[in-house]
Amino acid sequence: MKGIEKRFPGVHALKGVQFDLAEGEVHALMGENGAGKSTLMKVLSGIYKRDGGDLWIGGELADPAGPREAQNLGIGIIHQELSLMNDLTVAQNVFIGREPRGAFGRLDERALNSQTAEIFAAMNLKLDPKAVVGNLTIAKQQMIEIAKALSYRSRVLIMDEPTAALNDAEIAELFAIIRQLQTEGVGIVYISHKMDEIKRIADRVTVMRDGEYVGTVQAADTPLSRIISMMVGREVLEKPLKVPDTSGCEVALEVRQLNRGRDIRDVSFSVRKGEILGFAGLMGAGRTEVARAIFGADPLDSGEVRVHGKVCRIRSPHDAVLAGIGYLSEDRKHFGLATGMDVRANIAMASLNAFVSTAGVLNEKAMEKVALGYISQLGIRTPSDRQEVRFLSGGNQQKVVIAKWLLRDCDILIFDEPTRGIDIGAKSEIYKLLEDLAGQGRAIIVISSELPEVMRLSHRIAVMCEGRLTGILPGGAGTSQEDIMQLATQRDAAVSQAGE
Repeated sequence: MKGIEKRFPGVHALKGVQFDLAEGEVHALMGENGAGKSTLMKVLSGIYKRDGGDLWIGGELADPAGPREAQNLGIGIIHQELSLMNDLTVAQNVFIGREPRGAFGRLDERALNSQTAEIFAAMNLKLDPKAVVGNLTIAKQQMIEIAKALSYRSRVLIMDEPTAALNDAEIAELFAIIRQLQTEGVGIVYISHKMDEIKRIADRVTVMRDGEYVGTVQAADTPLSRIISMMVGREVLEKPLKVPDTSGCEVALEVRQLNRGRDIRDVSFSVRKGEILGFAGLMGAGRTEVARAIFGADPLDSGEVRVHGKVCRIRSPHDAVLAGIGYLSEDRKHFGLATGMDVRANIAMASLNAFVSTAGVLNEKAMEKVALGYISQLGIRTPSDRQEVRFLSGGNQQKVVIAKWLLRDCDILIFDEPTRGIDIGAKSEIYKLLEDLAGQGRAIIVISSELPEVMRLSHRIAVMCEGRLTGILPGGAGTSQEDIMQLATQRDAAVSQAGE
C-alpha cells in the first residue's frame, strides 16, 4: 500500500500512508486509538473505498470494490467484534452464503461438515463442525473466524485485537495457529495494544499516528519504549504508585457474604472513600459477576450490600444509581453507550431528569454546556458534542461513559476492564483520571485481567478464584505477580478477613 488517502466529512483519516506485508510474515500495525489503523485495514479489505494511493497484491495492482471482491483476492479480516451467528453450527458459519448444494439445490450437510473438518485439520484444531457456535467459548469462536477467513484461501489475514477476550492458555493456542499459518505462507497483519504480545509474535512493527505513517522497525531489535515513543510522539513514563493511607476514611461500600450459585460464593469486602480496590483473578473467577450483582444487574441468592454504613436493597441498576453507584461495563458498546447517539446525549443519559423542565421540554442548551464541560475536563477528543459516539476511539468512548457517571455524581464507581482495547497513551490518561477520582474522595473498584494494570492502579488487590475471594493483598511495591497468581489458583479457599 502506497500513498493511501481516506477522507470522511471533516476528518482526513489517512494521509499518504504506506504499508507492506511479506508472505509468511506477522506484521504488527500499531498506534493510539484514532491513529488510522482500522481505517487502513478497512481500505485493504474493501470495506472503505480509498480516495488516493495504490494497492498491490502479489505484485499486481488491485482495487477491491467491496469485501467480497477483497476476499476473492485472498484478503481476510477478523474484526475485534466477532460476526458469528450463535444459533447456527460451526460449519454453517464458516460457509455462510457459500454452502455446498446437492440435488435440486438442497443443502449438502455432509459436504458442508466435511469441508469444514478439512480446514480444521489443516489448522490442527480439534473442533466439531456440528457444534452450535453459541455454546462455544470466545476463544473457539475466534478460531472459527480464522477458519472462515481461510476458507476463502486467504493469503493476507488481518487480525484486529484477536486476544482482547482470551486468557493466557487461549492466547498460546492462537499463537500456535498463527505460527502454522506463517509456515504455509499466509501473511498476517496483527493489530494489538498489548505490547508484550508484539515481542512474542511479530516480525516487524509499523506505527501510525494521527492518520500518518511514522515508521517500520524490526520487532526483535526494537525496545518497547521506542515503539511506544513512536506511537504517542512522547515518552510514556508510568510513575510508581503512591498508596495513600485511607484507614481513617469512611467505608463507602461494604458487601457481606454475597452468594449467587457457583459464580459468587460467600464474598465479603469493603472499599473506603479515596481508595482504589483492584480485583484480580483468572477468566471465570467471578469478578464481573460480583460487580454485576452489586449493581443490581444480576439477582443475589443471599448477602448484604451497605452504602455509607446503611443496608441498601439493590434489586436493579436503577436502585444502584439512586444509591450513588456507577458501573462501567467491560462491554462499553453494548452496556455503557448508545453508540448511534451523540456525545451530548450519552453524557446526559443517566441524568436526563435534570434537563427536563416542568413542562416536559428537554433543555438542549444546558445539555450542551454540561457536555462541553466534560469534553474539556476529561480531554475527550471529538469534533463536537454532536458527534456520534460510534465514531470515537475506544479511549474516548470510555471517557464518555466516565463523564456520564460523574454527571450523575456517583461516589462509588466500578470499572470493569477499563482499558480493554485502548492504546498505551489513552491508558495513561485513564490511569491518571482514576487516581484523580480517588483523590476527590470517590471509592473505586477496578477489575482487570492485566496484572501489571491491577498492580499499577490498586491501593489494595482483592484476588478471586472460582467464585471465592481467596485473599486481599497490599498495593504498590509490596505485592508481586507471583503473590497474585498464587491466590488466583488457590481453589476451595476463602479469605479469613476479607473485609479488613
